[in-house]
Amino acid sequence: MQQWNAFYELINSASKRFVILTHQNPDADAIGSSLGWKMYLQKKGHIATVIIPNECPANLRWMPQFEEVITYDANAASQLRSKELLQQADVICCLDFNALHRIKDLGALAQNAPATKILIDHHLEPEDFASFVFSDTSKAATAQYIFDIINQLGDGILVDEPMAECLYAGIMTDTGSFRHGNTTSEVHLVVAELMKTGLNVNHVHRSIFDNNSFARTRLLGYVLSEKLVVLPEYRTAYMSLSIEELKRFNSEMGDTDGIVNVGLSIENVVMSVLMIERRDEIKLSFRSVDQFSVRDLAHKYFAGGGHKNASGGRTQLTLPQTLERFLSILPEYQTELLNVEK
Repeated sequence: MQQWNAFYELINSASKRFVILTHQNPDADAIGSSLGWKMYLQKKGHIATVIIPNECPANLRWMPQFEEVITYDANAASQLRSKELLQQADVICCLDFNALHRIKDLGALAQNAPATKILIDHHLEPEDFASFVFSDTSKAATAQYIFDIINQLGDGILVDEPMAECLYAGIMTDTGSFRHGNTTSEVHLVVAELMKTGLNVNHVHRSIFDNNSFARTRLLGYVLSEKLVVLPEYRTAYMSLSIEELKRFNSEMGDTDGIVNVGLSIENVVMSVLMIERRDEIKLSFRSVDQFSVRDLAHKYFAGGGHKNASGGRTQLTLPQTLERFLSILPEYQTELLNVEK
């Protein structure tokens, strides 16, 4: 209660300079929750700026006020401006990530800045770096948490259609279009409230999912026809993409988003994995159903984490070595995978 009272006073104080940060390779929940929170803070009379570590996918750039977002690694001017804003900020809000390393070089800058830190997130095991910590794994998305906090502050009336578009985008995507197990009755109640603002859910859905480039569509076709492997004995599907393959299809940031989910659409598959070769690492995306925790697998073998049914990982191994390691650990989980209900 003491923390909440101090937080309430901070939000309702005279105009302050806020900087909002979100994680590397930002997704719809990262961008949506950040922009929704930004617009709320502006309505409270504060100055708010969103800074993202690197470029986000093209299908998220339609969100209201995205044109004002600063991409830290875009160029030297963006880096200098980001550093200035962080040093001058009264408050730094960290949204949709639980550890400072998730924001790359911005992590050290935020940690060393004199500003008050606020963490709002729904991932497990938050780092202890913020003065105000709002961490709740029962929230389906950080965007849902933002909506709940605004209501708890007594400001639900301030949520308008542009804010609702951003928050809905985060909730819709982090629930897998309301298919995942984190889709609770509370989630639907939040969406119902957002729709009262005049929110057009069809517009948000089309903007995110029905706005693919021709290059991405060709890449998806290639992955499904040439790269998708199903292992019935482990009820697992996996795909891998090299740098050369990504270049072949002129892949841009975000073009591989969501591909890992396709594996789970296959009959009897309960775990799907996508391995992508980047310049200095291999990025892995894991998805699962029911009680099988890909978070535990990712954390144990690939320095990863996230949610029980949706997690990520990274390794410094080569792509062939990563695949070999992944295949070598499957026997450890075979019994568990065979017993998963789907």
